[in-house]
Amino acid sequence: MENGPFGRRAAIRRNLEIRAALFRAVRIFFGEQGFLEVETPCRAPAPLPEAHVEAVPADGWFLQTSPESSMKRLLAAGYQRIYTIHRAFRKAERGSRHLPEFSLLEWYRSQSDYTRLMDDCEALVASAARALGRGPSIPYLGTEISLTPPWPRLTVDEAFRRFAGKSAAQAISTGSFDSDMAFSVEPALPRDRPVFLYRYPAEKASLARLSPDDPTVAERFELYMGGLEIANAFSELCDPALQAGRFALEEAARRAAGMPPYPPPARFLEDLALMPPSAGIALGLDRLAMLFADTAAIDDVTAFVPEEL
Repeated sequence: MENGPFGRRAAIRRNLEIRAALFRAVRIFFGEQGFLEVETPCRAPAPLPEAHVEAVPADGWFLQTSPESSMKRLLAAGYQRIYTIHRAFRKAERGSRHLPEFSLLEWYRSQSDYTRLMDDCEALVASAARALGRGPSIPYLGTEISLTPPWPRLTVDEAFRRFAGKSAAQAISTGSFDSDMAFSVEPALPRDRPVFLYRYPAEKASLARLSPDDPTVAERFELYMGGLEIANAFSELCDPALQAGRFALEEAARRAAGMPPYPPPARFLEDLALMPPSAGIALGLDRLAMLFADTAAIDDVTAFVPEEL
């Protein structure tokens, strides 16, 4: 941008207005749906281990990479419908779609599964579009994205067979799943409709429970809009022993990659035993703002980026 950071911030004022209106619309939507807005800590003694995510140390603790652990502990305490807009932190994440500090929207439903969250996504985005004065479609980078539900739902295996020329199981067995997803599947997903990519292989379950009708797949989906990954959702795994086993595998992968060890998230696992069947989702608000602002760069919806601080 011309004239340095001051010129950049002047140029993106309209985008920041869109961002602010989006955040207002999100809060109105969840208030009308009977959700309680909660605040969760930005710092914790033990982050949930993920092989490809590194937390930022902070005075002996860690900045939270997600509010997930705190939100689930609230579910265990009896909360039914909760949401939060949270600043999350991830070390060394920087690019046109990534920032080391960013805004996450997470919401959780007790006694629900991940298909209910698909309905929520359709209703939330449509409600936000109306609040921003948009119609049933929005332009994004030269493509008109229709928001009319129902949005297409494509299993991960179907997507791999169609776009990568192999099954998801074959990609897992050869170690090419992540690269095939990034370079073959994601670029080929429809751009004119939001699409849910669901039923991930069990090996990619993360914190999701396995499907009771097919334990080779997990009840997990990701939402893509205009080529952007917008959200990641689960029917939550409530078994602390199984979850501890998955954490051990993630921690082993982290250490093999030379990443520092984390303390075990003991209190999270204790409370997990009390959590009812639930579903939860993390949605990147910066990326949703990018869509409504019709920009390919996350910097264009961010008042201050790291290089300016």
